[in-house]
Amino acid sequence: MKLGAVIITYNSQDHIGACLRALHPEDFPGGILVVDNASSDSTCDEVRAFAHTQLLANAHNAGFAAAANQGFEALAACDAILLLNPDTRLVSSPAILSTALSHPSVAAAGGMLLGDDGLPQTGFLFRRFPTPAALAFETLGLNRLFPRNPVNRHYRALDLRVDQPAEGIQPPGACLLIRTSAWRAAGGFDERFHPLWFEDVDLLQRFSTLGWRILYLPDFRALHHGAHSISSLTGSAKHLYWYNNLVRFASLHFGPAGRLLVCGAVVLGVLPRAVLGMCLERSVQPASVYGRLVRSSLAYLLVGHLNVLSKDQRVSASRIECETACSRERPAS
Repeated sequence: MKLGAVIITYNSQDHIGACLRALHPEDFPGGILVVDNASSDSTCDEVRAFAHTQLLANAHNAGFAAAANQGFEALAACDAILLLNPDTRLVSSPAILSTALSHPSVAAAGGMLLGDDGLPQTGFLFRRFPTPAALAFETLGLNRLFPRNPVNRHYRALDLRVDQPAEGIQPPGACLLIRTSAWRAAGGFDERFHPLWFEDVDLLQRFSTLGWRILYLPDFRALHHGAHSISSLTGSAKHLYWYNNLVRFASLHFGPAGRLLVCGAVVLGVLPRAVLGMCLERSVQPASVYGRLVRSSLAYLLVGHLNVLSKDQRVSASRIECETACSRERPAS
């Protein structure tokens, strides 16, 4: 099986070097490709220092899904592609995952992700597909308050052992081997999940719906730092991206009752976060974001399937980040 590797970067200078050093060109005869989403730091310079790595530098932040599709298109001759976050370092050979994909019914395979403490990232390294109840509990904060509740235990597959193989679950896109033909048959990543969150869950859900198998193999291991690309986002921007894409996922995969439950939970759950955000950020911007999310949710309830992250909202979210970055650079008065 001819493998390739695709890494999506965004201001990843602190991690991409270690990620690329852990990749051996002989394991990826189809090529190692970094798709950069308009980083403003020295990420691209770091990548260019690796002779065995190709770089595709976008002029703007296309979002994770679009950048991943670019990478898959560029390495279309590969039988399978290992999708990696730049803060991930392989410990095991990707051959462990590619062996699983030798069975034609398997669309994707992931393995054990270890945190900075060397322990398995339980609750993240695989989950079951979201249910309306799971997303409602997540939105309302119930999973944080009562992490051992039955809904959360089922969603995060806390009843499964991380040292045992599993099937029919959802490994994260942080380190995931995907069969190219399955990616193509499913129509690729949905680029409307912009700029990030839920695009990998959506693709794997479509794989499952189409009858493909998804595997978790604990013998494959990788180190995963986690969440470096979102560390610079304000709470308002995170909420705008995450909740909009959560509602989009619900609109695509749940029936009317499930969509109503998720949408109602968003309207209720975001309000206290908006109030807290106004206090922490000393700005009314979180209230504006909350208003947009409520309007999106209500419109979604009226029309069903909805492109909930509109162009105007993307521009607004980008403006939030820009204003925050500028305020950090201004001298105190």
